[in-house]
Amino acid sequence: MRAGITHVVGIPDNTSGPLFDEVVRHPKIRLVPVTREGEAFALASGLWLGGASPLVVIQNTGLLEAGDGLRGTAQRMGAPIPFVVTGRGYAKMERAGVRRDDPRTRELLIRADVDSTALLTEPTLDAWGIPYERCDADRDPVEAMAALIVAAGVARLPSALVLTRALD
Repeated sequence: MRAGITHVVGIPDNTSGPLFDEVVRHPKIRLVPVTREGEAFALASGLWLGGASPLVVIQNTGLLEAGDGLRGTAQRMGAPIPFVVTGRGYAKMERAGVRRDDPRTRELLIRADVDSTALLTEPTLDAWGIPYERCDADRDPVEAMAALIVAAGVARLPSALVLTRALD
């Protein structure tokens, strides 16, 4: 991992598992596993206050759980914490022919062939005022994460990368 990251805080899932595996083997970056995503933001904020440079990695279902830790701690502190949100449900949404800008109607939110988490991820980031970018299949995730780290520092706020692709 580049860009001065000292800690990776989060919960692995199928998409982020390879990143966590790399961190475990890294000689300088410490892995800090947590039990809840809100805990990840509180812990990362404390690390930042202590002079560390943490990266939070969570799944989009966990983003919805993490609202108070993200908003009430990291964002209110102005902590420039970059975080990666793995995008569960985006492939399913695409297969179902649903676009990101489709209205979130009751009918869409309860469809069995759509994972509502993917429908709610980016509107939630927008509602919370969190700057974010997407990393789809056509974008290199390493370059996207490096840009995320810079963007969080410039914004002086938590900033997100929504990772909708696998880490190969």
